[in-house]
Amino acid sequence: MTNPFENRARSLSGPATDILPVIPNDSVNLGQVALALYVESAGAISFITVAGQTRTVQVAGNSILPVGALRVRATGTTATGIHALVIG
Repeated sequence: MTNPFENRARSLSGPATDILPVIPNDSVNLGQVALALYVESAGAISFITVAGQTRTVQVAGNSILPVGALRVRATGTTATGIHALVIG
């Protein structure tokens, strides 16, 4: 099978190369900075942006929140099935 990503440079303007499950935590950052967050079930997501700001937004189920995130906070997060889109 050919791999279209094999010779492609990793870039913020390109697609994510992996998706990782997120366990919300008030004090621990994600293992990798997220390019975006994917949410399976609707609710609120409280997170810290790459700009260092704490934000809380309501999201629909099966949606993508296209914002760089350092941490998804447990406090204020009611959405479930959250995944971080990352450049591996």
